[in-house]
Amino acid sequence: MHPPSSVVAAPRHWVLPFAASLSEPCQHALPHLNKDGQLPNLRRLLGTLGVSQRLEGDEYALSMPHERVLAAEMGWLSAADPADADGLLPWVAWWAAQDGLTLDPTLCWGLLSPGHWLMGRDHLTLLDPATLGLSDDESRALMEVVRPLFEEDGWKLQWGTAQRWYAAHPSLEGLPTASLDRVIGRNPDLWLTDHPQARMVRRLQSEVQMLLYTHPLNEAREAAGLATVNSFWLSGCGRPPATTALPASVHCVNELRAPLLADDMPLWLEAWQRVDATVLKDVCTALDAGEALKLTLCGDRHAVTLMPAAAPSLGARLTRTLRQLTGRPDTARVTDLLETL
Repeated sequence: MHPPSSVVAAPRHWVLPFAASLSEPCQHALPHLNKDGQLPNLRRLLGTLGVSQRLEGDEYALSMPHERVLAAEMGWLSAADPADADGLLPWVAWWAAQDGLTLDPTLCWGLLSPGHWLMGRDHLTLLDPATLGLSDDESRALMEVVRPLFEEDGWKLQWGTAQRWYAAHPSLEGLPTASLDRVIGRNPDLWLTDHPQARMVRRLQSEVQMLLYTHPLNEAREAAGLATVNSFWLSGCGRPPATTALPASVHCVNELRAPLLADDMPLWLEAWQRVDATVLKDVCTALDAGEALKLTLCGDRHAVTLMPAAAPSLGARLTRTLRQLTGRPDTARVTDLLETL
């Protein structure tokens, strides 16, 4: 008889999107994380773990760094992460699975996010759909209003949640789109690709704006002091892949997202404190237990994955023990790495 083969468990992997940003408010807030007593668990991890991988990108990429990391975990990307996959990650299928929907795998789908395009003095700004307070009834009613515009061109619409509608059309095959997280708080015009298949999307966005401009539901929202729903954003297009679930070993921590997208730096700094006291404390506990683990910090451009060294030197082990016994923090600034993201 042959002995049973041993199965090596995948290392636990914590992914932290929005750990930093190139935005001016975030750049002003980052130094506050260096103050004494701030983020003790992150300080320890940065002083103990080593960089095992750096996923390079730029702030103009259509896909966010954390989306590329998570897509690789689900097997959507090869290890090489080809550049031509930018904006082509089928997040529509992942969101549908979260909403309990099954999309027809023979069709190509896209995620429609109903939202408000705020007209400023010089340009538009896309507000975070999660901040609109759109009810299910309002969302369903609005989707039925715009449905004829889409179906006239052969689209199929399916309601998911107040913030997510699902649309299928042959033109979505191979259509690169910018992530919703990339566009929130920015001018959507800058992120509308010039891909030939995007022309129909642009036309539909304009027609939806005109149709909803004076709709009674929007007039009621405006009278109540709420932002209207005057357009949509299309993202995450593709055919449903075989895998639409993250491995059980992967933990995506989204607590930093909302305050950073809103440029609310006091709340973002508070969120960092909570993440450090909970999530990163768990990472430290796993590290002390000798578990295999990975910690990936993601910003606007890059993602950096940290892992324990394969075999820490005797000096490193003694230094770690001394710091644990004395509570002496690492001397490196916690933002030395965050500023590079």
